[in-house]
Amino acid sequence: QVSLVESGGGLAQAGGSLRLSCVLSGRTFSFDAMGWFRQAPGQERMFVSAIQWSTGNTYYGDSVKGRFTMTRDNAKRTVYLQMNSLKPEDTAVYYCAISENGGSLRFPSWYDYWGQGTQVTVSS
Repeated sequence: QVSLVESGGGLAQAGGSLRLSCVLSGRTFSFDAMGWFRQAPGQERMFVSAIQWSTGNTYYGDSVKGRFTMTRDNAKRTVYLQMNSLKPEDTAVYYCAISENGGSLRFPSWYDYWGQGTQVTVSS
């Protein structure tokens, strides 16, 4: 059993910051990457960021590059998403996910396990 639990969402003002966390629990297994996606009402799930577990290399979507930072804590099996300079268009449910075998990390179909999501709302 694999469980991903996100936390840290909430309400922020434009220009503010939030930090999301995602904790992996359950059976121990090797995987290639973890990612963050977001989904606003009526829109498709969109890539935010990803980190390759073995190297620590990170990747970001164009809309968050320079504002969001993804980090990890191997010992805690946790990833974080530091979100700065928030904009109203960042409002969405944010999901973390695991890709066991890697691939095109910008696409949700390459991920095998998903959390339940955490709501982020940015007011103007």
